[in-house]
Formats: sequence, structure tokens, C-alpha cells
Amino acid sequence: MDFENLSIGVDIEEVERFQNKDETFLTRIFSEQEITYCSSKSNPAQHFAARFCAKEAAFKALSAFWEKGIEFNKIETFHINNVPHLRFLNDLNNKYKTKLSLSHDKTKAVAYVIIEKIEKKGE
Repeated sequence: MDFENLSIGVDIEEVERFQNKDETFLTRIFSEQEITYCSSKSNPAQHFAARFCAKEAAFKALSAFWEKGIEFNKIETFHINNVPHLRFLNDLNNKYKTKLSLSHDKTKAVAYVIIEKIEKKGE
């Protein structure tokens, strides 16, 4: 198996850091869809923390490909059939495929992101 086009990132955060964040913070870090999703939960901080972890893990994985300067709110998590996914809200979706795993409990959240660079024909 060739791992040259694969990278992995992980992040863990304290849920407490995401208690009672103001709208300015939330909109700088999260997409509108993420804010709506997390705010609908009985403990939004757990969900915000997990999504923040996903973004940090994505940054770490992307660093292997020398990608820099991506804004937090341009990395978005979403669910299909209760399975978390990650997408880029910019042209990076054309360059990479992603896999995401999220988990949280009352005090901690964690995310793993695997990124595969899409090889273009002729490269």
C-alpha cells in the first residue's frame, strides 16, 4: 500500500473550553450548518468541541501536503445517515478525499481525520 498520498491528523480538546461561546467566536470557527446542528443538542459544547477537533485534525493532516492558510469555517462537518463527514468549503474538495471519526464524552472530545490526495490523471 502506498501511503505517499495519505495523511492523518488527530486532536483532543476539553469540552469545557466550548461552554458559553459568543456568536463572534462561533461564526469565526464554525459554518452556519454546524452552529445550527450543535445548538440543537442538549449539550452543545460537546458537539462544538468535537467539530473543533475535526478542524484541528484536518489542519494537521493537510500540513503533510503543505496546505496552509485555510480558515476554520471553511472546513465543515456534516452527517449522512448518522455518520460524520468532513468537507472543505473551497477548492480543496477537488484535491482531497477525507474520512472523519468523532467522539466525545462529558469532559473531552476527539477527532481523527484521514486525508487522501486525489491524483490527477497525467500527474
